[in-house]
Amino acid sequence: MIEWGLGGIAAVLLLASLIARVPGHWWWLRACEFPRLQIGLGGAGCALASPLAGSGVAPWIAVAGGVVLAVQLRYVLPWTPLWPLQVKTARDDRPDRCLTLLVANVLTPNRNSDTLLAIIHEQDPDLILTLESDDWWGQQLDVGLASKWPHAVRIPLDNLYGMHLYSRRPLVDPKVKWLIQDDIPSIHCGVELESGDRIRFHALHPRPPAPSESEESLWRDGELMLVAKLIHQDPEPTVVAGDLNDVAWSRSTRLFCRVSGMLDPRRGRGMFSTFHAHYPLMRWPLDHIFVSEHFTLKRMQRLPRFGSDHFPILATLCYRPARADEHENPTATTEEHRDAKGTVEEARERDQDA
Repeated sequence: MIEWGLGGIAAVLLLASLIARVPGHWWWLRACEFPRLQIGLGGAGCALASPLAGSGVAPWIAVAGGVVLAVQLRYVLPWTPLWPLQVKTARDDRPDRCLTLLVANVLTPNRNSDTLLAIIHEQDPDLILTLESDDWWGQQLDVGLASKWPHAVRIPLDNLYGMHLYSRRPLVDPKVKWLIQDDIPSIHCGVELESGDRIRFHALHPRPPAPSESEESLWRDGELMLVAKLIHQDPEPTVVAGDLNDVAWSRSTRLFCRVSGMLDPRRGRGMFSTFHAHYPLMRWPLDHIFVSEHFTLKRMQRLPRFGSDHFPILATLCYRPARADEHENPTATTEEHRDAKGTVEEARERDQDA
């Protein structure tokens, strides 16, 4: 009986590992990319427990578990301290060229605004991005933040895609765009640092591939690829942040980084898994902060939970263009640029036909 149980678990984990490598936009394909750490640990558990099975099947279970672990480690290891840093650590940087950013998916029905506001005031960031914030959340944020963070872009929506941006620093030419779907907003602006330098900022929260939201990842991927193409065409100092409804090691997010040339500050430091805040065994990094080569990282941390299903995440980024050459930018092939363009075009066409 034990051999059947272990064999079945190992087979399911191996199948999930293989499915995740299949290209396509169906949600159940892309969902297999999320729990890579959990699948890998499951494979390791099967391999370790294989001696409990009969001698005839134990070697096969051990091999299957080992293959699962090896496949998953290939993807998740870059988001551990065992990997080289992708964004260099800041050193002796001028405070007036640094920017602290806090990103928080508030979960619309959550009403623990006081806890989030206390976290914000304790951390005292320069830029605050909230996601899933509706009109109620907007009112609470305005009362709690307007005095210290007077520059704001407000998009209160009750469809789980509202967002609010508050800034201590002036926002330059802020725009709200509906990139792929007309009910999914994004914010695009410049941010003026205390030094007078200006950087570009994109705030995103694309629709997730899930049965309750979308049967495909096409519209999420299309939005990511569109922003990646815009950054590639105009490579200014740039920060991209938000709940991308995608994990750091997914096919789509890695392609986003290669097409845009953006860097992930978590690589070589840790996963900083922000979802799900209530289930420690089922967590992965959904909330992201990406930077161009012009930045170094002073600090990054996951903050305490406040009633949402997401943890907030905080990063202090230092604008240091003189160190840009120290970074190894990811680059996309001609075929990958073509694939990104095709994804954008298909997402737009399919959205118009819907």
